[in-house]
Amino acid sequence: MAAVLPRSAATLVLLRPGGSGPEVLMIQRVQNAAFLGGAYVFPGGALDQADSDPRSFRRVVGLTDVEASARLGVPQKGLAYWVAAVRECFEEAGVLLAVTQDGKEIPPEKAQALSRKAPFIETLERANLYIPANRVAYYGHWITAPGRSRRFDTRFFVAQAPAGQQGSHDAAEALHHVWIRPQAALERGEKGEIELVPATQHTLRDMGRFAEPRLAFEYARDQPEIEVNRACWAQGKDGAKLFRRADPQYYEIHWSDPQESGQTSYDLVPGVPKRLDARVTRLIAPNPGMMTGPGTNTYLVGEQELAVIDPGPDIDSHVEKIVSEGKGKIRWILCTHTHLDHSPAAAKLKAATGATLLGRPAPAGQDASFVPDRVLANGDRLFLGGVSFRAIHTPGHASNHLCYLLEESRMLFTGDQVMQGSTVVINPPDGDMRAYLESLEGLLAEELAIIAPGHGYLIGAPHRELRRLIAHRLAREKKVVAAIGKLRAASVEELLPIVYDDVPARVLGAATRSLTAHLDKLVADGMARADGGRYALVQ
Repeated sequence: MAAVLPRSAATLVLLRPGGSGPEVLMIQRVQNAAFLGGAYVFPGGALDQADSDPRSFRRVVGLTDVEASARLGVPQKGLAYWVAAVRECFEEAGVLLAVTQDGKEIPPEKAQALSRKAPFIETLERANLYIPANRVAYYGHWITAPGRSRRFDTRFFVAQAPAGQQGSHDAAEALHHVWIRPQAALERGEKGEIELVPATQHTLRDMGRFAEPRLAFEYARDQPEIEVNRACWAQGKDGAKLFRRADPQYYEIHWSDPQESGQTSYDLVPGVPKRLDARVTRLIAPNPGMMTGPGTNTYLVGEQELAVIDPGPDIDSHVEKIVSEGKGKIRWILCTHTHLDHSPAAAKLKAATGATLLGRPAPAGQDASFVPDRVLANGDRLFLGGVSFRAIHTPGHASNHLCYLLEESRMLFTGDQVMQGSTVVINPPDGDMRAYLESLEGLLAEELAIIAPGHGYLIGAPHRELRRLIAHRLAREKKVVAAIGKLRAASVEELLPIVYDDVPARVLGAATRSLTAHLDKLVADGMARADGGRYALVQ
């Protein structure tokens, strides 16, 4: 598909109090518009050159360009997005978010009397008005998917509407404007009465959660980081498909196809190698299942010489595929841990290639065939085939578990510390919930770009995912405490259907093991006591 560079743009989500909750200002774009003709959107458009003019910046209060640029993650002229958002709202919808020199909102009749066709900076200067950027919160970042003749790199902002300004559409770019409750707009969209694009739908759902405009503004203002929503195309067994940030394939597609060619694969197929980037190829073992997903991920990493991470289960066809893909370059074999779906192929791969084994010895009851030539400790650095790794000891899922950080790209190979689309089982006695949570916390201190898990797709936004896993485990722990408190003294069997009432019956066997790990942690933390297989809270 032809490469079209996105234009910088800004959109303002304006909210006012309504009889049944907040209302948002929306406009319907004219049918013949070159972009999103006929759709209902929030006022906004492309940045003009004048938006970053020093004269415009002098008309902004409450935020400096340095602060605005840092918030957006751009080197400079970030303040132009705030100017553009306010300008577009005024020009398209007739609502002017501006204040006098002493910081007071302008009367609605004054806003209505101002020209929407004159250059915006001149309008502000003639009326001696200022843009209150501290009342406009950066909220979202959306980039049009490849394949359109026009693409926009749009920053979304949220503000409370100035009192009394009703607005009016300009009839040039908008043929209708309306103040509407977010939920009502979504319902009309579902009925086909109005057209809403995904970015608009997402924003309406988000804004519809708040009882008043102030809360929506404070939510937007206080977000610690804003993630980009950049829809992407990929190929697979069902043909070309478009993926968005909520899809599990999303981050892997972007990582493996940074040029947005749309030709990378979205399928997870055992035995078919996939080039993830210039240094890393993934080969999935043919061991799909409830605990392994599509199969165990084996990674070949390097350039002239290769390291294999997690050779996987002892399946001859998989070992043969690894050797074939390695093309005589395999020199090292690294294992994250010694569960039977990750390390048993190491011995055969070593025999076939003469590679050096690295990792930590197997605890009792795990893969005794894995005998590392070098035992790795936390923080060990490895210089292998032109790439460098750092080993990070992450006990919890297994006491000998290691993650490997590829320092050149900040890709973290996590084995079963982090799994795509699921949480991992913590199986005592070798599995330890307290250690697992501490290991997750430790990874938050690392500078990470992407996660390469032991099963499933690459995982983006690593720190967000780590925080999600920690929050999930702690929320489960609260359910355990609440259930014990309700039953006063209870066995694992009695607690299981209460604590794991949100999982299907087929996974309750695995859940039993993680529940036991939670109970062991509560005992170790001094919050519960165990007596004859029954657990009670410590008063």
